[in-house]
Amino acid sequence: MAGYAPLDLRREVRPVKGPAMRPRAWQPPIPLSPTEAGVVRRVRRAKLFVFLREHRHELFDDAFQTELAALYKDSPLGQPPVPPAQLALATLLQAYVGCSDDEAIEATMMDRRWQLVLDCLDAEEAPFGKGTLVAFRQRLIAADLDRRLIERTVDLAAARGGFGPRPLRAALDSSPLWGAGRVEDTYNLLGHALRKAVGVVARQQGRELAAVAGEAGAGLVAGSSLKAALDLDWDDPAAAAAGLGRVLAALDAVEAWLVRQTDPPDAAPTALAIAQEIRAQDVVVSMAEPARLRQGVASARRISVEDGEMRHGRKSRSRLFDGFKRHALRDLDRGVVRAVGITPGNVPEAEVTDDIATDLARQAVRLAELHIDRAYLSSRLVRERPADLRIYCKAWPVREGPCFAKSAFTLDWAAQTIRCPGGEVVPFACGETVRFPAETCAACPLRERCTTSAAGRSVSIHPDERLLLELRARQQTPAGRAELRERVAVEHSLAHLGHWQGDRARYRGVRKNLFDLRRCAVIHNLHVIARLPEPDPAPIDQAAAA
Repeated sequence: MAGYAPLDLRREVRPVKGPAMRPRAWQPPIPLSPTEAGVVRRVRRAKLFVFLREHRHELFDDAFQTELAALYKDSPLGQPPVPPAQLALATLLQAYVGCSDDEAIEATMMDRRWQLVLDCLDAEEAPFGKGTLVAFRQRLIAADLDRRLIERTVDLAAARGGFGPRPLRAALDSSPLWGAGRVEDTYNLLGHALRKAVGVVARQQGRELAAVAGEAGAGLVAGSSLKAALDLDWDDPAAAAAGLGRVLAALDAVEAWLVRQTDPPDAAPTALAIAQEIRAQDVVVSMAEPARLRQGVASARRISVEDGEMRHGRKSRSRLFDGFKRHALRDLDRGVVRAVGITPGNVPEAEVTDDIATDLARQAVRLAELHIDRAYLSSRLVRERPADLRIYCKAWPVREGPCFAKSAFTLDWAAQTIRCPGGEVVPFACGETVRFPAETCAACPLRERCTTSAAGRSVSIHPDERLLLELRARQQTPAGRAELRERVAVEHSLAHLGHWQGDRARYRGVRKNLFDLRRCAVIHNLHVIARLPEPDPAPIDQAAAA
């Protein structure tokens, strides 16, 4: 073709030089265009698209957009960046429909509902690429600005609902979230970690895995299945123990082989450290006998190679899971979720309350009522509560038996003394065990109904004994039981969060799954806000108008 220079595909595309730039403020139009109005009329079920189109300028106001722009630094190179508010909306839509990054980019070109929200109707190209979306998510997490997304929905709910500064009545509960990593037994965990260590070296050297594994003395991990390579009768304890010895020998061989490598990739020692951690947790090694698996489960035992933060968890005596616990604090009066948290499955529920308290402090709200289950009673939020914070919870039951129950003893809080059914009075302190004199108990006519111990009767005083007594007394009344039922509302919110987040984690690790839970909480709150009545317009000052 005459007149056209041939296209040089090898030519380097250089950044465009220009003035220092930060992401520009996103200012899409507020009124619906005729084309947008037509799209809105055709949306039947997914009404959140319509709500976000109509209120995106309120959720991402100028002040919040300035915060998001601070995620990026000034640079004299490159093209003008994509507005962060537009990227934040895309991450919320991902949570709403449960799609991947690739599907999100595709939706911006093919789904008119996405285009309606992101202000790119009839666009032939996506307004941003996958790399831009992933990089924005990483920046958002690093700056902890995903927390601000929840705060913005709380602000929007207050503006639309006229909540005012009244104290917060809240309920806190948790639900299991299965981890994204594969859970394996000790043999396969060791084999997986060894295969990972050898594999990164093989990729670096451009060689086959089997050749590198054989050279390292770990040919067992070159196949598709470690246990197939071992080929043992697993019902024979001696054969299983011999197989464990072979796997540990392979681990020692790979350790020595990696030491001899002149330039091992960084990922190889990391994978080997995982194998060493698993050996330390799961294997008992002694000079007197062959290596054997440890009886029971080690504290904080690693259960997955790919996700080191997953743990065995227990939601109840019979309900076990592998992964994390998600926690949600619901505003009982307004219906919005104020704060969320993620903890490994083996961490007690009480430990999340420090993060919950931090989120509430950022919202400058005073907690007046807290409705919880017994798992949170040992938290600092309860133990170090202010005098005006009222706790609603079902108390631990008093153990009943042939001897006098704890409820038969009278506590005098003013004098800090406890009186037994026989009339003996001794001092007590919360969090300690009270022991009545052995000689007094031996001569007491009620001894057979009180204790069989030669050392006398003892009574354990809970660190928060006064609260437990109050809770037990309250749940004996119809009004108190009705108050306990208010906590059910947070279970409904957790069910909604589970609907959008799913029962299995999308990401690996606590922090990324916290991001996912926070954006799901934003979706929950937006649904609550969408059901609120529109605020009344400001009254017109007739005198000023005249």
